[in-house]
Amino acid sequence: MTFSEGGQFEGGRVRKGGGRRGAVGAGVGGGAALVIALLYMVLTGNSPADILGTTTDSGGGGEQQYIGTCTAEQANVDQECRLSAAVDSLDVYWAETLPEQGGVEYELPEVVSFKDAVDTGCGSATSATGPFYCPADTTVYEDLSFYDQLSSQFGAEGGPLAEMYVTAHEFGHHIENQLGLFEQADRSGTGPESDSVRIELMADCLAGMWAGNAATTKDPDTGVPFLQPISQTQLEQALSAAAAVGDDNIQRRSGGGVNPEAFSHGSSEQRVRWFSIGYDGGTIQDCNALDARTL
Repeated sequence: MTFSEGGQFEGGRVRKGGGRRGAVGAGVGGGAALVIALLYMVLTGNSPADILGTTTDSGGGGEQQYIGTCTAEQANVDQECRLSAAVDSLDVYWAETLPEQGGVEYELPEVVSFKDAVDTGCGSATSATGPFYCPADTTVYEDLSFYDQLSSQFGAEGGPLAEMYVTAHEFGHHIENQLGLFEQADRSGTGPESDSVRIELMADCLAGMWAGNAATTKDPDTGVPFLQPISQTQLEQALSAAAAVGDDNIQRRSGGGVNPEAFSHGSSEQRVRWFSIGYDGGTIQDCNALDARTL
């Protein structure tokens, strides 16, 4: 996915380094989130939540640093700039769409780009946790080195849109949180029809909504669309990322058989299908996997 020529992003939305302290809760992964944690679960039989809260503090004190101004050209080649620009696009899209379709005013989530370890409102986490959303502090956390693992360990094709899909998925969790769906869902269980799977598939669908509209969402500061139209190759890269983090693919790559009763994020086929529902013109209601009869 290519940012439009002439675009410029002021930055200041993505904090670099450590997170913040707060009440320990349950972080929510998805998209490409918690892949390593899921593999941990498959191999050990323990919960991915065991990884959260077991690491040393990365240090949240001191002066905060943020990703600064980036041009579109920089965002097309630099991962930090790409994350910052994608966040700007997501903010503008959801600030308009959430009130229209959900009846809720959009609240900006915080976004933290960290390395190695981070202290969050959901406990401490390492890069092994993967990108995740913490509802306790309404913050998206990403270690950008994860994207290399997504390709090398789980077979995703990679590419800019694949990376932005991950960020959009985590923003999808923030939208779910604002809609009150986290309170409605029982996110403690597993299984092919569990609320855990439904929450993840809905976030995939919400990510698809953003992607399907990203080329027509204009930067209010420049009047230029954030992104150029998505090519078929770029779309396939995003779908490859969605498939790579399907529970069945992760279980196969762990060397074991597929156990649907351990699913917490959905199968590869489901993740691709729900992203596509959003991408092909779906609405928030269309994306509501919690109420869907079939997944």
